[in-house]
Amino acid sequence: MKAGKLFFGVLATLAIASPALAERGSDGEVKIIYWQAPSTMNPYLSGGTKELEAASLVLEPLARYDQDGNMVPWLAESVPTVDNGGVSADLKTITWKLRDGLVWSDGSAVTSEDIIFSWKYCTDPEGGCAQSEKYNDVADVKAVDDRTVTVTFGVPKPFPYGPFVGAQAPIIQAAQFADCLGAKAPECTDANFGPIGTGPFKVTEFRPNDVISFDANPNYRDPAKPAFAKVTFKGGGDTAAAGRSVLETGEFDYAWNMQLAPDVLAAMEAKGKGKVVSAFGTLVERIMINLTDPNPDLGDERATAKHPHPFLSDPAVRQALSMAVDRALLVEIGYGDAGRPSCNVLPAPEIYKSTANDGCLVQDVEGAKKLLDDAGWVAGGDGVRAKDGVRLSMLYQTSTNAVRQDFQALIKQWWADIGVETELRNIDASVFFGGDPGSPDTFQKFYADVEMYANNFDGTDPESYMANWECKQAPRPETQWQGNNMPRYCNEDYDALVAKMAQTGKLEERAELAKAMNDKLMQEYIILPLVDRGRVSAHSNTLGGVVLNVWDSELWNIADWHRTKTQ
Repeated sequence: MKAGKLFFGVLATLAIASPALAERGSDGEVKIIYWQAPSTMNPYLSGGTKELEAASLVLEPLARYDQDGNMVPWLAESVPTVDNGGVSADLKTITWKLRDGLVWSDGSAVTSEDIIFSWKYCTDPEGGCAQSEKYNDVADVKAVDDRTVTVTFGVPKPFPYGPFVGAQAPIIQAAQFADCLGAKAPECTDANFGPIGTGPFKVTEFRPNDVISFDANPNYRDPAKPAFAKVTFKGGGDTAAAGRSVLETGEFDYAWNMQLAPDVLAAMEAKGKGKVVSAFGTLVERIMINLTDPNPDLGDERATAKHPHPFLSDPAVRQALSMAVDRALLVEIGYGDAGRPSCNVLPAPEIYKSTANDGCLVQDVEGAKKLLDDAGWVAGGDGVRAKDGVRLSMLYQTSTNAVRQDFQALIKQWWADIGVETELRNIDASVFFGGDPGSPDTFQKFYADVEMYANNFDGTDPESYMANWECKQAPRPETQWQGNNMPRYCNEDYDALVAKMAQTGKLEERAELAKAMNDKLMQEYIILPLVDRGRVSAHSNTLGGVVLNVWDSELWNIADWHRTKTQ
């Protein structure tokens, strides 16, 4: 079967048309605020959206996804397919060709060696890469010439667009990162904070968890872009302050992730300084269950597979926690029209959306109590259930955010109603979503019993995303705590589904495999999805060119942003 016919319009658009701008840098400065501050500019060392999107101003992939989810060439001349000869008939190789004349921001040429190095960097066995699943099944990457590489897979890959595609798998400069392979990767501060890139901007100053300053890249491939000479990328604070800075005071031009109650956001927009933009993609607010023991007495083996969790290893406990939650009420208080109750971690595209788990849409406190009763968890004098001397007492962590703290308070009460004691903790988002392997407070370390956050994936094909819960993706000391399998879930049957999808071409069969993986995670209660969230951001009325993209970096087309008028 030909790969070029498999992907529901993913390759439908192979070029982006955009209006020409008069002169690079003619519109002065644009100010962006992310209330979660980036801790690095290296997307391979963090799974946090804030790092991925900040880095996307500088680092770029061979291809990416537009606002409609279509794959489009970026640093590559075109997207390879079977029909155009770029993907082999046996689906085991894909050949990419760089655009002619590409240079890094330092003026040196972008070559095949940079592409090869990017693969080696993320797959070094002595290192930890937050995006390693993008390179699943890659056996080799070889140069055909200075501008052309062939990626060889160990198995036929009907969807060979994991490596080097999307904001999560960009190209990094081999010369800059040459001494940063493996265990040395986190130590290369200068490179990680100021990567040399091909994007429209270059870093001039990086202050971790605070402010990033960018100048227009003088060697950017379009001489008329970007329109802005400078970017100030402010991080930190809180969601409400970020929203006010765009929608009420006009101090900033763009605010990301407006995770605010609907009435609060509407009141801000009514001030007339800016507008709210939103769209649904694959972003799901979820509770992750820790299947390992986070007890600090375990030292270096804390939160690793060597020590199963004392009570969350019991499926009945995990299921009861899910049954006690009123997802419709969470949507009402937290997101309004920008949210939908979800029973799936994979909510879209529609062909991949399972209906097998819809029972979670109805809260069932009495059913949860009976489930725990039947499993032998008995309430004590304080109302907290216990079994064999183990009490159902949990630490529930998330990032600091008003909506998330509202969720925590409600969920704590619902869990108390079924006999589960819950301690709440919130952590500054810049730290929680940071990639520092030395920090005890990251969502990768997961030094808690359950944690809550939202996540999504690039593009419209979920192969790499569903691979996040393979055994090998569990963060652990050996990976410098990188990886996306936060629950430390390990199931041979699940891994087999991942491997089968990687070699399956027919769209309908791929959809069934993706749904089977989703259902396995849901029905084993490894992940408790809460809300299918729309991406919600805000921009100034004077900022033109913004095209909200839920399939790639939200800042994907910042080269086209420009100033429209003075308010």
